[in-house]
This record gives sequence, C-alpha cells and structure tokens, in this order.
Amino acid sequence: MTVAATQDLVQERRLVTELPGPRSKALLARRQATVSNGVSAMFPVFIERAGGGVLVDVDGNSLIDLGSGIAVTSVGNAAPRVVQAVQEQVAAFTHTCFMITPYEGYVEVCEELAAVTPGTHAKKSALFNSGSEAVENAVKVARHATGRTAIVVFDHAYHGRTNLTMALTAKNMPYKQGFGPFAAEIYRVPMSYPFRDGHTDGPAAAKRAIDIITTQVGAGNVAAVLIEPVQGEGGFIVPAPGFLPAIASWCAENGALLIADEIQTGFCRTGAWFASEHENLVPDLVTTAKGIAGGLPLAGVTGRAELMDTVHTGGLGGTYGGNPVACAAALGSIKTMREFDLAGAARDIETIMVERLRAIQSRHAAIGDIRGRGAMIAVELVQPGTTEPDAALTGQIAKACHTAGVVVLTAGTYGNVLRFLPPLVIGHALLSEGLDVIEQAFDTLAG
Repeated sequence: MTVAATQDLVQERRLVTELPGPRSKALLARRQATVSNGVSAMFPVFIERAGGGVLVDVDGNSLIDLGSGIAVTSVGNAAPRVVQAVQEQVAAFTHTCFMITPYEGYVEVCEELAAVTPGTHAKKSALFNSGSEAVENAVKVARHATGRTAIVVFDHAYHGRTNLTMALTAKNMPYKQGFGPFAAEIYRVPMSYPFRDGHTDGPAAAKRAIDIITTQVGAGNVAAVLIEPVQGEGGFIVPAPGFLPAIASWCAENGALLIADEIQTGFCRTGAWFASEHENLVPDLVTTAKGIAGGLPLAGVTGRAELMDTVHTGGLGGTYGGNPVACAAALGSIKTMREFDLAGAARDIETIMVERLRAIQSRHAAIGDIRGRGAMIAVELVQPGTTEPDAALTGQIAKACHTAGVVVLTAGTYGNVLRFLPPLVIGHALLSEGLDVIEQAFDTLAG
C-alpha cells in the first residue's frame, strides 16, 4: 500500500467547471478586497481538500498536483501519520514556548535531524518557523563561531525574503525590488550553470568562483559560503560534478564554514535524504524547512555541535520556533518517509519524468535543457537553436497546464523554467496523466 492509497480522495484529474470555477471566482473577489496585492497567486483556484497527488477545489474540480506547495507536501497533503500526530498534539497543548517550558517533541525533532543530515559527527539543532529564519540563524552561527563577517553566495541563488536573506538572494524582481537597503558583507560569485556557462568541469568552475573570493573578499574574512546543492528558485540548476566538493575543500582549507541550504532539496526530494549526499558533501551547517513537516511551518539549523554551542545562551530562538504541533507533524512526516522509502520514490519519479520530457524535447527545440534530481525536475525553454530565454512560452505552457487541471510552477532568473515538484507519494498513473497534459501543451504551443 502506498501513502496515496491511504487517502480517501480519488486519485484522478476531474474537471467539472472551467478553471477557476464560479466559487473560486467569488473567493477571488473577496481576496482582492482584503488581501494585499503584494501577495501573488499563480493559479487562483481555491482548494478545499487535498491528498496524495490531487488538489480538490471549492467547485469540485480535482487537479493533479505537480507543485507540492513548492516542495512542502512531499508526503502528500493530510498524510495519515502527520494527521494523527497533529491531532494528538493539538488535544494535549498547542504552545508553551520552548524557551520558557520545553517539551519532548522539539528534542525528538533535533534527534531526527542529527540522524538524517549528512555526516556522522556530533550535531545539534535549533528550530524556527521558516526557511528565511533558518538561513538568517545559520549566518548568525557562522559569524559567531568564526569571528568573521563576510558571507559568500552565488549567482541565481534564492535564500528568502527577509532583509538579510534578500541580500543573499540574487534575483531582483519580485523579491528585492524597492525593499533596500540590504544587509552588508554579502558577496556574490559565479555559480556552476552548465547549460549557460558551458563548463562541465566542476573543479574548473569552482576555481573561477574561488579566485573571486580570494581576490575581492579575502579568504580570512569569509565566515561562510552559503549554497543550495541544487538551486531552487534559480531554475533547478545542478552544478557540474566536482563543483560542490571543490568549494567544500576550499572552505575547509581556509577556515570558512560551508552552509548547505537544503530548504527545497531536503527530506528525500532529490532521491536522497539531502541533496548534499549526491556528491558526498558534509556541510558544517544545514538549513531545512519546506518538506520537513508535511505542510506545517517548521525550519531548522543543524550543525556541528561545537559550532552550534559557540552561541551564547539566549542568542538563538523565537516565540514560535519549534512549535509543538509543527514538531509533531515533522515526526509523522519523517516516519512516513522512512516507512514508504520516499527517497526511492523520488528516484522513480525522476526516471519516469526525464524519459517523458526527453521524448517531448526530441520534437520541440524550445526545450533547451532538462535537469534536476529526484522529484525536482525542470525544463528550460529557449528560442530554438539558441540559449535565449523564452519566458513568454514558459508562461503560456504553464497557463495551458493550469487550464487543463495540472498544477505546474515556473522559476529561473530569466523566468523561462518550468519546474516540477510532485508529491513523493503521487501514483505513477496520475503522474503519467500529468505528463500527458504537459506534452499536449508543448504540442499545441511550441510548434
């Protein structure tokens, strides 16, 4: 039995109205009257129920979910172990603040993080609410532990929307436009992006970045190098083999910490518990969020125990950080990942998706690149025969998929990447039907 099979929602695409339907349109009008226009809505259908690989809207339409709430509901919406754990915790208590009167769930989550994150060294964690908070606190730990201030980040990176994490994020619009000034002592270097830079030699691409660090920042000033092992919002960019180990070696040789931002890539999403594992990377600090808690807000910083303990008592924390209900959800989610081998499921999804997408690419030169790991797959769309981004076609194909009842996402520095993040529990038949819709969209719109 799969996780999806335990859901009581029929796992099918079913359209009974146009999208959005009349009830969604009515709710959209209410949203427009009361919700800030600064909050976007890529596909304005209002969801009433969800589970396995489907989202059911208020009009009764059943949509195929290839987005997972941006890699959050990896175990599916309303996964049974998550639901049970949350219900039991809510009935017991919803909050005490771990910094005032602690509780076992927080400790259990930290124990699990020590077990599943890369490396066999002693580890400790601190829990927060969001990925941005996790990244901010990892930077705090790195600066405190090293006594240095410079943080190195990469082109195409995305690390959050707070003031510090906006500075760490590369793309201006919509994340940074008009929100400055930003935090200081942030330095950006080139990322390995094989499709665009032509470098398939990872160590050579790393040398390019390292030369900039040493000449423009100074090795002795670097507290940490912060990197997504597979870039998320930047377009699911997988660096050339050897790039990440070369960066890690430089950090170790120069007293800088390596922070792996595994917020989108963590918890079985790429076919391993963490994307760092694909190149045997053992970061000093790992940031997590998204897939950790089955849809509830939880994030963490996990690192070498001696580094995490350099921070003075009271230096890390927050009122809601490690909320007991979110911790219960995380424990249920991690149990689900183990029980159903969702890392293996992600690898199966990669096999299915890449084979189908390559077949589509063979007929449509607009697909310049297919890349990703596990259930984190993307296609980059270009003007045929070039690397010129085609954001317009990307938007058209996404809209066509939405109209047909398949939720897909876009990404990329140039807005020309279709990204796919299906729940790891999606059934193969449902996934194949979603790919049929994507194929039809390309056949209709890409010429």
